[in-house]
Amino acid sequence: MKTQPITHSGLVSTRLSYGCMRITGTWNPQEITPEREANGKKAVLAAYETGYSLFDHADIYAQGACEELFGKVLKDVPSMRKEIIIATKCGIRFNGDPNPNSPHRYDFSHNHIIESCEKSLQRMGIETIDIYQLHRPDLLMDPEEVALAFSQLHQAGKVKYFGVSNFLPSFVTALQSKLRFRLVVNQVEIHLGRLAPFYDGTLDQCIAEGITPLSWSPLGGGFLGEGGKTEDPKRLKLIETLDAIAKQYGISRTVLSLAWLLKHPSHIIPIVGSANPEHIRDAAKADDVELDREDWYRILVAARGEGLP
Repeated sequence: MKTQPITHSGLVSTRLSYGCMRITGTWNPQEITPEREANGKKAVLAAYETGYSLFDHADIYAQGACEELFGKVLKDVPSMRKEIIIATKCGIRFNGDPNPNSPHRYDFSHNHIIESCEKSLQRMGIETIDIYQLHRPDLLMDPEEVALAFSQLHQAGKVKYFGVSNFLPSFVTALQSKLRFRLVVNQVEIHLGRLAPFYDGTLDQCIAEGITPLSWSPLGGGFLGEGGKTEDPKRLKLIETLDAIAKQYGISRTVLSLAWLLKHPSHIIPIVGSANPEHIRDAAKADDVELDREDWYRILVAARGEGLP
């Protein structure tokens, strides 16, 4: 697979990333069976063997069980660690954490960031996280407090680089103003069913500041992929357009939807989240598609559901 640099870092990633949110087959750790664990390992290895080099995690995925399962794969294939980039996230706390009456909230406090990082390292059995991200904007974020936590983790050798997720440009700017090093990624929901990042300044800021955008749910939760279903007339029209253009290129709708993202000059890295090895391998074909400008705009217009201004 082709590669690209993660700006402001020494990291070089493949143009597609593999997301580990679904590798346990459930978000309830008590429902993880030996069969589900075996399937999860197969999915991770399929991504690794296909050439994906950036693996995306978060501490909340299956309450940490996804990180634990990934750690087992690293133990089984120790050479893998030196060949991949490991990214994970912190900051979301669900109901009952840590007390029964604790509400669902976002937490960028110094202690929570430090403790979350330590736990992720332990679960994956690694010494360093390559990219550590804040998961969703905490409205009580104190950039100086976050900067202190980041600096301590970096100085301790526990994190190489830092990023954010689901941040609008103003939040990125506020945090960056207090950091002594550059944020390297912003992971945002970007796909043909959600065009906001193309218009709200998110991708413009990524270009201007050299931040690499990571696209979570690049297939719109599956509706853009083969077998995806929707009853929305606007989305049905988009699917028809994608199918027609995909046929011209001799590729699947999934591959075309990913290739559409790859063409943007901000160098979006789509995060492929399927746990099906066949689908993981098929998605990688987007790396070889050169979509022309006219077809890119045909697809954009179909996604907008109206003509350009």
